[in-house]
Amino acid sequence: MLVCGVDPGIARLGYALVEQKNGHSTVVTYGCLETPKDMAAAERLLMLHHGLERILESKPDAMAVEELFFNKNIRTAITVAQARGIVLLAAAQRGLRVVEYTPSQVKQAVVGHGRAEKRQVQEMLRLMLRLPVLPQPDDAADALALAVCHAQVAQFHARSMQGGASCV
Repeated sequence: MLVCGVDPGIARLGYALVEQKNGHSTVVTYGCLETPKDMAAAERLLMLHHGLERILESKPDAMAVEELFFNKNIRTAITVAQARGIVLLAAAQRGLRVVEYTPSQVKQAVVGHGRAEKRQVQEMLRLMLRLPVLPQPDDAADALALAVCHAQVAQFHARSMQGGASCV
C-alpha cells in the first residue's frame, strides 16, 4: 500500500509517500512545497495544486491529512483551510480516498501516546523508517507521521478483517 501524507499550509505544504509492505513502512519521498510570500493567494494555491498533482502521479492508494482545527490565529486557520481545500480537490480529481487524523491520533500511532512532543515523533520516525537524520522541516515530518499513522491503521484493519487479531 502506498500512502500519501499531507500537512497543508499555504507557505509550506508538507508531503510524504510511504510504502507499507509486509508490516514494514519505507519512505519513498518526503519534503515541502513552498510558495513565495509576495505572490497572490490564488497563485500560491495554484502553485501548490500543480505541485501536489506531480506527487500524486505516483498513484497512492490513500491520502492521510490532519483533521482541521482552529487555533487563536483565525488568519492562519483560514489560509490552512484554503490549502487543505486544494489538497482535497487534488485527491478528489484522482478518486483518491482521504482519511483524516487528529494530531493526538497521529502521535499515538507513531510514538505510543497522544501527548508526545514533536521531537519525540521525529525521533521515532527516524528509527521506524531508518532515516539517517531527523525528518525536517516540521511540515515534512508531520506529513511523514500522517502517512505512517495511516499505514499502521490500515494494516491493523486488514489484519482484523482477515481474522489475524487475537486475544490471549
